[in-house]
Amino acid sequence: MPERPLLVEPMPVVDSLYPYVIDRPGVDPDLVLDFNESLTPPRTLRSQSRPVNRYPDDGDLRARLASYLKIAPERLLLTNGADDALERTIRCAVGPGRRAVLTTPSYGMIRRFAVLAGAEVVEIPWWDGEFPVDAACRSVGEEGGLVAVVSPSNPTGAAVGVEAFTELVERLPRTVVLLDQAYIDFADPAHDLTPVALEHPNVIIVRTFSKAWGCAGLRVGYAIADPRVIDWLQRIGLPFPISTLSIEAMNSVLEEGPDTGRVAAIQAQRQELSAVLAGLGVEALPSEASFVFARFEDSKRVWNGLGALGISVRRFAGRPGVGGWLRITLPGDPHNFERLVGGLRTVLSPQALLVDMDGVLADVSQSYRRAIVDTAATWDVEITNADVAEAKAEGNATNDWDLTRRLLEARGVKVGIEDVTERFEFLYQGSEEEPGLRRFESLRISREAIERLAGRLPLGVVTGRPRADAQRFLDEQNIADLFSTVVCMEDAASKPDPAPVRLALDRLGVSTAWMVGDTPDDLDAARRAGVLPIGVPASGDHLESTSTVLEAAGAARVLGDPKEIEEILP
Repeated sequence: MPERPLLVEPMPVVDSLYPYVIDRPGVDPDLVLDFNESLTPPRTLRSQSRPVNRYPDDGDLRARLASYLKIAPERLLLTNGADDALERTIRCAVGPGRRAVLTTPSYGMIRRFAVLAGAEVVEIPWWDGEFPVDAACRSVGEEGGLVAVVSPSNPTGAAVGVEAFTELVERLPRTVVLLDQAYIDFADPAHDLTPVALEHPNVIIVRTFSKAWGCAGLRVGYAIADPRVIDWLQRIGLPFPISTLSIEAMNSVLEEGPDTGRVAAIQAQRQELSAVLAGLGVEALPSEASFVFARFEDSKRVWNGLGALGISVRRFAGRPGVGGWLRITLPGDPHNFERLVGGLRTVLSPQALLVDMDGVLADVSQSYRRAIVDTAATWDVEITNADVAEAKAEGNATNDWDLTRRLLEARGVKVGIEDVTERFEFLYQGSEEEPGLRRFESLRISREAIERLAGRLPLGVVTGRPRADAQRFLDEQNIADLFSTVVCMEDAASKPDPAPVRLALDRLGVSTAWMVGDTPDDLDAARRAGVLPIGVPASGDHLESTSTVLEAAGAARVLGDPKEIEEILP
């Protein structure tokens, strides 16, 4: 096939530059003194097959990659990640007086590079469906410039059809078309635009080894283009963009090839996740990438909720038009995919609600909390409510008897747990002659509100109280009939161990739930059990400082009052 004329022109400054190369004699020298390199590598790296004291030589990697891609090496430029290739392309194609036409939403670095190059940026919307060829062509100025095509698109996952791309490049022969194919390995082969791109000298393909190849840490990308264009790209970039160690690693990776099994798994998970989201009433765009782009009624709440469960997805806060969307990358392996799906179902569609008793269901500021203070006073030790709140915030403080003993010991008083427990129980339980502090306990949530919650989903109590105390409180407050299970001190290990939370899930026969607690122990136990942790300061605690503690402990949300749970349940 005859070579097509190169109708595009680089920015004028490019012609004044020259590639950073060193002329060498006709034979390979064995004493290289032309790059100001050290002649010896560090001792720890002397075993490397490639000497790290020499500047990198990517010639064999480029040849191997060209063979893999079935193209001539002259059409290939290795770069420091795909971002390096993107920046070179944009700096070459646009500057003051030229337009860069970008789709939105799209990969943010492309716009950043165009702005830094001084180009006039024109953005055209493209979410899914056919690529807006007419709008792109109308937006290019008479001076030429650049049209960026990200296919599959980041963050939407949309892919450009072959016909639309062919029309675009043929209508714009004097415009550089940047084709970002970072996610092409995950797409249907029908969306591979490479054959069309290779036929048109105004197209620059950019790819990466960070995604399907699993080599993000090596920072290796590449550009494919007409050799004349490759020469331009070489002129404006930094020399030696890839390290010797990355070159060596990539040579090994190329021998193995991409992890096709992982790619296939991600493609299958992509379809499954889209179905799961649809079942949860969430809109997700069709995707040809390694992620799903989904819109949520409250994306920040979902993002926070997943984060509380140890799952991080991409939120685009501050990005116009995409504030309600989350980009969810597929993990590939079954275990983490199951965890992702479970996390989404937990946040969006809990099957049960669990509550701690002390501090959440019950106001214990004048009962249990006061019993700690008064017990300490028996040994002439002054402990304040603030001291108790601080100790609760530090964690491992579910058992109030043990907590009291620890507070005493911290103040130099050595006392046995039996003596502390006896005094504490006397103060709390009282006697026939002297009523105990438990008489001051009251509900923090009205029976009517609990009835409404019970009408929406099963309720359970997870408490560190002894069973007798827990049951008596429920009976006295006339709410025992509203809870399907009550897990107490005798049933499982103490929080923050997740065992009592898991036991509650088992008894209720559910796999997803929310739990409301007032201490880091409550939240830690919930999170470790895969339950969404919701925080609420106990009565008498300083609202702001305790809220900060609960947020730091991983609460998906901190309420000002337990009654607010009605408002935030899905």
